[in-house]
Amino acid sequence: MEFKNKVVLVTGGGSGIGAAACELFGREGARVATFSRTLSEVEATAERVRAAGGEALALEGDVSNPKDVDRVIGEIDKRWGRLDVAFAHAGINGLQAPLDEIPPDEWRKTISVNLDGTFYTLRYAVPLLKRQGGSIVVTSSINGNRKFTSWGSSAYSSSKAGQVALVKMAALELAKHRIRVNAVLPGAISTEIEDNTQERHLERAKEPVEFPEGAIPLTDGDPGSPEQVAEVVLFLASERASHVTGTLVYVDGGESLIQG
Repeated sequence: MEFKNKVVLVTGGGSGIGAAACELFGREGARVATFSRTLSEVEATAERVRAAGGEALALEGDVSNPKDVDRVIGEIDKRWGRLDVAFAHAGINGLQAPLDEIPPDEWRKTISVNLDGTFYTLRYAVPLLKRQGGSIVVTSSINGNRKFTSWGSSAYSSSKAGQVALVKMAALELAKHRIRVNAVLPGAISTEIEDNTQERHLERAKEPVEFPEGAIPLTDGDPGSPEQVAEVVLFLASERASHVTGTLVYVDGGESLIQG
């Protein structure tokens, strides 16, 4: 098992892609710190990790609060004394509305969780990763990078585009420390993220567009699974991707190629 005794941090590890990644790393023998705002969810994920054969630490906190992220990294250091992989996955869709109807506080909330939270994760994880080298994987999105037809998603798309810029800058800056930095960009995936999505007057922002039949060509319209994204994360974090950094991997079944 390649990840035996290696330490992995997963933000947004309470459900969906994050939970699937935690379990997959657990199967590979990793020590997994799963981090989310909802303690009951990360505790359930931690049980899945242990059942899969790994060690687990359930950590509660808000990724948009730098003090929480700093505390969590400190708990990982105290428990295991190292960090090998940081999977910055936590994110929200936030409010979807026409640009001139997005309240500043809603814009700030989306940017704070998605972009600031990613920065805080990297900011506090890097000192531990520098001790022996490692891997960072960030969950961005096809939205804001190769797809711009999710109407009303200005805040979300901006945060996801910002993550890509951060990944590329960090990949260059951290290469000398033997830290690789890459991103996965999912399309439609069956997760719970829609539960935190608000929509408001989207008909005012839409433009008529005709797409080919089958929104996701590879599956004839069916969304992907969290496990399919988690498998890509596992690869990017592994030594099989030892010469891969600053790279964006689209996990969307070809969706963004016809809906860009």
